[in-house]
Amino acid sequence: MKLLIATHNNKKKVELQRILSPLGIEVVTAEDIGCKLRDVEETGTTFEENAKLKAVAGCEDSGIACIADDSGLCVDFLNGEPGVYSARYSGVHGDDEANIDKLLKNLENVPKEKRTARFVCAACCAFPERKTITVRGECEGEILTERHGNGGFGYDPIFMANGKPFGEITSEEKDAMLVCHSSELRTSFACHFFFHSLLRNYIFKLLGHKSECFSCLPLSLKQTKFSIQESL
Repeated sequence: MKLLIATHNNKKKVELQRILSPLGIEVVTAEDIGCKLRDVEETGTTFEENAKLKAVAGCEDSGIACIADDSGLCVDFLNGEPGVYSARYSGVHGDDEANIDKLLKNLENVPKEKRTARFVCAACCAFPERKTITVRGECEGEILTERHGNGGFGYDPIFMANGKPFGEITSEEKDAMLVCHSSELRTSFACHFFFHSLLRNYIFKLLGHKSECFSCLPLSLKQTKFSIQESL
């Protein structure tokens, strides 16, 4: 099965491919299949709405199942900013360094106890039969005063949860944290892998597999809020 990911960010493709490959699912971009996707204006006021807009459009344009996501930081001291505008916080879409610079500037001299934030991720998978699945995850953490690590993307270098900056978590560590034994949860993991993991299990179910395993949750329930929505 081919699954289209509605992004030009190859890092996201690599992430999702690593997670879904055990199910025999090939993650492809529009360029991989020679498809031109329309430009979708992110007019939603929530991460879920924006993810669904992109997923449905990608599915309609390509004719195959499509996954899209929207994610960002919500900083308490800034009344939830940058929120759904995280990717274009500096005024230029996708300029990670400029976005980080602006956020650090806006939090200059703000004490540690007031730098609380959450990394919110929403993903939507749209299918040709007009069924959609939306998953949301929230990871509580804090904004650091400077960059740490070169891993990940977006705000990862300045977001810390479980005592470690996301920018210092390697791919191997991330994969290891997805592994669970019986009902025990392996914790301390990036939130964007949390919703991908849940989505993987939903795709597993939709593909008709008899075994349904929902044990691979990468964040403890004490730190993570999550919800799953299905619609026809």
